[in-house]
Parts: sequence; C-alpha cells; structure tokens
Amino acid sequence: QVQLVESGGGLVQAGGSLSLSCAASGRTFSSDAMGWFRQAPGKEREFVAVRSGSGVIAYYADSVKGRFTISRDNARNTVYLQMNSLKPEDTAVYYCAARPNRLPSKGARDYDYWGQGTQVTVSS
Repeated sequence: QVQLVESGGGLVQAGGSLSLSCAASGRTFSSDAMGWFRQAPGKEREFVAVRSGSGVIAYYADSVKGRFTISRDNARNTVYLQMNSLKPEDTAVYYCAARPNRLPSKGARDYDYWGQGTQVTVSS
C-alpha cells in the first residue's frame, strides 16, 4: 500500500507562483513513476505532469509546458510541482499519483495510488 499526502495549495494572483509537494510512503519510491493531475469544477480529471522513478524522463501537458516543472527527491520520498506564471484556468484541485514499477504515463487510469488533493486557486 502506498500513501500520498499533498501540500502547498492555496490562493495566488495570476502571474504568481506556487510550489506543491507530495510525500510518499509504503514502498520503494525510486521505482515509481510519479504524476500530477488536476480537476476543475464541472470538468474531468486531466493530466498535468509526470516524472519517471529515475527522474530522467518527464512529460507535461501542453497547457502547462514551460510554466510548470515536476521534480523529485528520492532520498526524501517526495515529488514536487513548481508552478509559475499561473493563470485563472489553472484553478483546480491538484492530485498526486503513483504508478509503481512502471514507466511514466499521461493516463489517470494507469495510476494505482492517489492523494486526497490540494486546492489551487488563481485569481484574476
């Protein structure tokens, strides 16, 4: 069993920045692809970013590429999402997800474990 706990959400003005963290426990973190997804009110959950267990491979949604950066510190069992140049359309609940012993994927159904989410609100 993997447990994921997100933190760092909050309210920020458009153009500002936020950093999200996800602390993982329960298995070998370095073998897990770790992803971030988000869900806005009335919309389906969408892919944001993912990084491989080794940290070498990363994918980003087109909507956040160049603005968001996903990173991980395997020694601390933590994955991060640095969000810059935030826009009102980035407003959503952000979820951390784990895909044990697998390559990174953009599909939410490929992930086995999920955090409870953290709210990010970007004002205009």
